[in-house]
Amino acid sequence: MTDKLLYADLTYKVRGAFFTIYNILGFGHKEIIYQKALAKELDKIGIKYKREPRLKIIYDGDVLGTYVPDFLIEDKIIVELKSTQYFPPDLGKQILNYLKVTGYKLALAVNFGQSKLDIRRRILT
Repeated sequence: MTDKLLYADLTYKVRGAFFTIYNILGFGHKEIIYQKALAKELDKIGIKYKREPRLKIIYDGDVLGTYVPDFLIEDKIIVELKSTQYFPPDLGKQILNYLKVTGYKLALAVNFGQSKLDIRRRILT
């Protein structure tokens, strides 16, 4: 039995945009530079997105606050961009918790701060 990746085609295109940006800009710029570059790349390839949307954090049926990711792609994929030497150690767990309280199923965390592009995929099962 083979498992089909969640949003496989869309994720493939978004990951391609990450690599295009990394190949052009390299590593180590401020996060805002990568945010602006990603918006340009997503526009070029025709992917709809919201930049820094305010997502409701829901607990027991009540809205407790908001979570603001860097991007929400096609109202399906949360994207968090980083430009640090290392991924924060708890980022994966934190992103899973954001998925849980917002109702989204997939997040991509990307670190442009290293000499090798680091993309991490988190799925809420």
